[in-house]
Amino acid sequence: MRYLTAGESHGRALVGIVEGLPAGLPVSADAINRQLARRWLGFGRGGRAKFETDRVELTSGIRFGQTMASPVALRLDNAAFERDKSGWPDVMNAGGTGEGVEPVTLPRPGHADLVAVQKYGFAAFDGRPDIRPSIERSSARETAMRVACCTLGRELLRAFGITVGSHVVRIGDVGYDDRDSAHAWAAHIAPLVAASGEALGLAADQSDVRMLSDEVAERARDHIRQAKADGDSLGGVYEVVVTGLPPGLGSYVQWDRKLDGRLAQAILSIQAQKAVEIGDGIAGARTPGSRLHDPIVRDEAVPGGYGRASNRAGGLEGGVTTGQPLVVRGFMKPIPTLIRPLGTVDLATGEAVPTRYERSDVTSVPAAAVVAEAVVAWTLAEALVEALGGDTLAQMMARFASLRR
Repeated sequence: MRYLTAGESHGRALVGIVEGLPAGLPVSADAINRQLARRWLGFGRGGRAKFETDRVELTSGIRFGQTMASPVALRLDNAAFERDKSGWPDVMNAGGTGEGVEPVTLPRPGHADLVAVQKYGFAAFDGRPDIRPSIERSSARETAMRVACCTLGRELLRAFGITVGSHVVRIGDVGYDDRDSAHAWAAHIAPLVAASGEALGLAADQSDVRMLSDEVAERARDHIRQAKADGDSLGGVYEVVVTGLPPGLGSYVQWDRKLDGRLAQAILSIQAQKAVEIGDGIAGARTPGSRLHDPIVRDEAVPGGYGRASNRAGGLEGGVTTGQPLVVRGFMKPIPTLIRPLGTVDLATGEAVPTRYERSDVTSVPAAAVVAEAVVAWTLAEALVEALGGDTLAQMMARFASLRR
């Protein structure tokens, strides 16, 4: 399985191609649109969220509401295209020269702007450096199509009773840390996970910061308001939880087949994500092994009859799923576009100047968690297809029943 995306932040549309799905998988635009709507959730979102409405168009690969094993093509028109184009996308799409289009020459600290010009040599019509191409493609707007593509993998997991959800653990200085995260699990998270990963995510969606504690959520909102007043931005931490996984997905036999590494790559491929933790990974680095590793026990309720007395490993051992809930946390840096500018250098003149302001959010950690759900689901769907094979969904389901036994 694989997918590709194309398109620019302010361009006419984002497009995607998904290849490798089995024939017979039910797919609907409504299921994808629900996930796209969740991507716009979050207190502290910027102006674009007020008028951008993503509605996917499935242009190939689906017949009578089911996959045909051929590539699925998707398109997301940009509702803000006419509002935001400022000449640049028209020039690109029409193959024009760009004459008269003002270049952007002030790279933002923490963004891909400067390295893009250094790598690709982007220049405007008159030869001046121009970071607009990097602004357009490196933007987190690209994750809209990624969510759309990965939702097809999510639907494949759903057919096997595997569901994915997420919630926000921390925004800036507000949230849970290692010493009280166990309490948070017991009070707010474990009961939802016992139902399903999807139940966890839907419960988090009821909060505009996607936090499961009302008290912590209110403090987070105050923190976001203060950051906005200060012209600043905030990062944070979120947790993705997957339930219904069988033991045995992934492998330890080669480095590139270990699910730990593949999940970490998936999370870190999302814009602005800087670290990943699986299970009690960070706390575990300073915990004695006698208190960290999960004792193995007989458990007839678990496929194979063996389980663990705890889940500090986060559902993975040796790069392979254990059958327990998979727990992956992502760490997002603050958004680099600030209302109160940092210093930069004008690439056209060499002069030290403040950065320019591109419309942005104070924080988008709640939205990043939804994107992380999508890429985690895709990675696990890949592993499921590897384990089961099969050209059709019916073949895969028969083999899955055997795997469970």
